[in-house]
Amino acid sequence: MEIMCCRFYMEISPKLRPIIEEAQRSKLYTCHIAQNARPLTVEGEVFPGAMVPVLATGRSGRKSVFPMIWGFDVPGIKHRVANARCETAKEKKSFQESWALHRCIIPASWYYEWEHVLSPSGESRTGRRYTVQPRDEEMTCLCGLYRMENAFPHFVILTREAGGAVSSLHNRMPLILPEKEINRWIDPGADPHFVLNAALEKMICIEVGS
Repeated sequence: MEIMCCRFYMEISPKLRPIIEEAQRSKLYTCHIAQNARPLTVEGEVFPGAMVPVLATGRSGRKSVFPMIWGFDVPGIKHRVANARCETAKEKKSFQESWALHRCIIPASWYYEWEHVLSPSGESRTGRRYTVQPRDEEMTCLCGLYRMENAFPHFVILTREAGGAVSSLHNRMPLILPEKEINRWIDPGADPHFVLNAALEKMICIEVGS
């Protein structure tokens, strides 16, 4: 399990607004909010455990928006698991069914990453925080897997080996697709392995506060 990509950011932009509004109108959300105090996060910094709008294939076979909670409950692990490695998800018991059939996109404005530096003693420590988003894309499409837990969908974000500018901050990064590939990724009949070649690598990294 990778302890990274543990925060992302949502703003009510022209691109995200219709997705947010569809999630708020969904029957799944209105039924859930009537019985639970957990609200849908629609703006600001997002942490594991939050409920956010997620794109997935509905029963009709078409792309739909669903409210989902970030994190899988995995036996033997005390905290909820936020990430899964794309290279091994298909082999792990906790993720293999979702890898094959239940794939999703978590729409975001950007995600956060902390610079990882080595101290004089050789120990790794975190340094400055950066916002990271794909170059030439209006939305950050984070690839995920989902499953039902206690009759409500939960998701994890897939990670891959870092490339480009992100590699100077961390050795892993979220798996991010161009918007044109969303439908193929969430299609349960598609071969998910294409994502390893289609993933975006050119990112804009901006130091927070700069």
